[in-house]
Amino acid sequence: MTLEKYSIRREKLRRKMCDEKITTLLISYAANRYYLSGFELHDGQENESSGWLLITEKEEFLLTDSRFKDAAKEFFPEENIFIYTGKKYEELSTFFQKKNIKKIAFESNALSFAEAMNFKKFVELVPTRNLVELLRMVKDSDEIDAMRKSCLLNHKVVEKIPNFCEKNLTERELAWEIEYAFRTQGASSLAFPTIVGVNENAALPHAIPGDRKIANNTLCLVDTGARLHEYCSDQTRTFWIGDKESARFREVKEQVCLAQEKAIKYVRAGVFCKDVYAKAKESFEQQGLAQNFTHSLGHGIGLETHELPSLNSVSETKLEAGMIITIEPGLYWADWGGVRWEYEVLVTEDGCEIL
Repeated sequence: MTLEKYSIRREKLRRKMCDEKITTLLISYAANRYYLSGFELHDGQENESSGWLLITEKEEFLLTDSRFKDAAKEFFPEENIFIYTGKKYEELSTFFQKKNIKKIAFESNALSFAEAMNFKKFVELVPTRNLVELLRMVKDSDEIDAMRKSCLLNHKVVEKIPNFCEKNLTERELAWEIEYAFRTQGASSLAFPTIVGVNENAALPHAIPGDRKIANNTLCLVDTGARLHEYCSDQTRTFWIGDKESARFREVKEQVCLAQEKAIKYVRAGVFCKDVYAKAKESFEQQGLAQNFTHSLGHGIGLETHELPSLNSVSETKLEAGMIITIEPGLYWADWGGVRWEYEVLVTEDGCEIL
């Protein structure tokens, strides 16, 4: 990704800020900071920040501490980097006064209460929500290319899962085999902790892998993804482990895939997310199974596994060409298990492409 690309994104944000009558915006959410600057996709620890991005009408500044000075200089000229020390807020107050900044908009879902109270000592705060996330929904050509590569790696690893299962592993051991496969083929990390659920555990959409064995003649749901070139993949498949699928497993899998197919056929630029969800729900209703479909149909994906938009029953977001979303219907019974099947799709003007 070139520095020019980040500059273009910041200019798009400025136009959005102008529409909202915002003159100064503090970016504290790590993925948004990275999207706009290329600096530090992740904070060093969950309880601390690697830095903030300050966007004004004509300038931008990276506010960080000395640990990240050299890293910051890769993305910003030194005069646009403000390094604070242990007296962070006293120093920031002086910096804001020097720049004549008296009011800032901030990301209300990212700035902590304690941080906000410290900022309020020297600037007026105006809450905002999803300004950058709405820009991130539509992927540019570089992002789409990165997502294709991430999805391709996911396909390669998922194809190996039946072979892994022949080793008589536990859920936890299978999750490790998957992570090892991702990392040895170039992934920097998992996109999220791998979900593995055998039989009844597969009825838990976010099952935590445990010590249950993946024995012969069992169903096994796996939801996994990797981070490659900083972009995430996400695939769910449900396998029958054994020589012959049970009749119930085969029937439920067909029911899930039918709902998925109907939803995917409806995906195109200009349709509402809630209406794509409704296509899958309608398919299950026609089969008398709607009560066993217990979650949304899918979500946006990119720098994070779960991004806007959400494909649920109330989402008024319209799909746009360049969005990448998941389509992942599932059916679940607590006393039997569940089946979920997931594709990532790229929205186009007249349809979509399965990645």
